[in-house]
Amino acid sequence: MLTYLGPPRTCRGRLTRRAVLSAGALGFTGLALPDLLRLRANAAPTTQGTARGKSVVMIWLRGGASHIDSYDMKPDAPAEIRGEFNPIRTNVPGVRVCEHLPLHAKMMDRLAIVRGIKSVDIGDHTPHYILTGFPDRGKRPVFGSVVSYLQPRTDGLPPYASLMYKPPGLYDNEGPTYCGPAHRPFVPKAEGLANLRPMKEVPAERLDDRKTLLRAFDDINRKIDDSGTMSGLDAHTRRAMEMIASPKVRDAFDLKREPEAARERYGKFCESFLMARRLVEAGVAVVTCKVGDWDTHEHNFRDHKEQLPQLDKGFHALVSDLYDRGLEKDVAVVLWGEFGRSPRIDRNRMAGRDHWPEAGAAVVAGGGFKVGQVIGETDAHAARSKGKPYTPSNVLATLYGHLGIDPATTIPDHAKRPMHVLDDREPVRELE
Repeated sequence: MLTYLGPPRTCRGRLTRRAVLSAGALGFTGLALPDLLRLRANAAPTTQGTARGKSVVMIWLRGGASHIDSYDMKPDAPAEIRGEFNPIRTNVPGVRVCEHLPLHAKMMDRLAIVRGIKSVDIGDHTPHYILTGFPDRGKRPVFGSVVSYLQPRTDGLPPYASLMYKPPGLYDNEGPTYCGPAHRPFVPKAEGLANLRPMKEVPAERLDDRKTLLRAFDDINRKIDDSGTMSGLDAHTRRAMEMIASPKVRDAFDLKREPEAARERYGKFCESFLMARRLVEAGVAVVTCKVGDWDTHEHNFRDHKEQLPQLDKGFHALVSDLYDRGLEKDVAVVLWGEFGRSPRIDRNRMAGRDHWPEAGAAVVAGGGFKVGQVIGETDAHAARSKGKPYTPSNVLATLYGHLGIDPATTIPDHAKRPMHVLDDREPVRELE
C-alpha cells in the first residue's frame, strides 16, 4: 500500500491527509510503481524522441546457448567439435538449423540468423553487452531504459516492461543508470498486476475527484525528500491513475484473456513470449524476456535436447502470431544469449561446452527487416567470424533504428556530460 508516513493532517470532511494517501488498493492511485513512476518529471529528457508505434521484444537465452548446436552447425567438423546433433534443411535453400528446431526450419523465410557475433565474457552471465551495447558493466543504461527516456508515453502504458524474473525478484541487470530510476522496467508480477485494478468501492468517476484532492497537497514532495527524488509527484500519480483507469492497460497484462489453445501453442516454457506479444500488441515499446538456462558446462547435449524443442515451439508461436496479426513490420524480435559456447566439447565435464565470446548467434524476426537469410559466416569450427564480426552494439543500433531513435543521440550522465546512446553505431546492414 502506498502510504505517506507523515503526521496526520485534517482535510475537509474530517478526512486526514494520511487516510487519503492510504486510500484505494495501493493508495489513492490504486497502484504501486515505486521505480517506474517516481522521478518521471525530474528524469524527462531535454529532447524527446518521436514514437512511431514500433516495438521490440528481446529474448535472452540466459547462460549463452550453444550456437554450434543450434543455428551455426558444423556437420563436417571432427566429432569433438560437431557434437551429437544433426542439421536439417529449412524452407530457405542452403540454410540449415538443428534437428531439434523443426518449426524454425518451416519458418526460416521469416527469420534472419546473424552468425559470428563477437561478445565479451566477464564470468557472471550478466547480459550487459546485449542490453546496453557496451562491454563495461553497470555504466550505461539498458536499451529499454533509453527508449523509455527518449520516447515517454502519455497513454498509461509503460514504455518498457521486463519479464526477466529470477525468483524472488528481477534480474539485477536492467539498470537505467543516468537515465534515472523512473526508467526502470515495469515488472508485471502478480502483486503489481493486482494493483492495476481499482478497489471496487472506487468507481472510475471518483478517480478525478481524488486527483483533484491530491493537488491540494502541494507540500508533499518538499517534506518527503529534500534531495528532489519525489519532485513531480503529481505527474507520477497522473500516470498511475491513467494505468488503473485504462482497460487496455489492465487487459494487456491479463493472460487469462488468452484462450487455452493459445497458451498451449506457446507452452509453459515460453509463456513469457505470449505475455510479450500481448504487451507489444497493446503498444509497449520494449519487452525483455528470459527463457531457459543454457549455461551448459556440463550435459550440453542433454540440456539442449530438452530445451531446444520447447524454445522452437514458443518462438514459432510468437513469430506466427506477429504475422497473423499484421505486426511483422511494427514489432522486431531478437533471440540471443550473452555469448556462444566453445567449439570443443569438454568430455571431462560430461560433454559440456564452456563460455565462448568469440562467436555466437542471434535470430531476428519482424521489424520489416530483410529476413529469410543468414548473415555472417564462421570458420570450420564455428570458433570465429571469417570477416569483421558484428557485435551486440551493431544489433542494438539496428533495433534503435527500427524504433526511430538515432543511436548518435546523447543523454546527459550523472555529471551532465552528453553520452551517446551507442558508440559503435553501425547497424547490421544486411537487415535493412
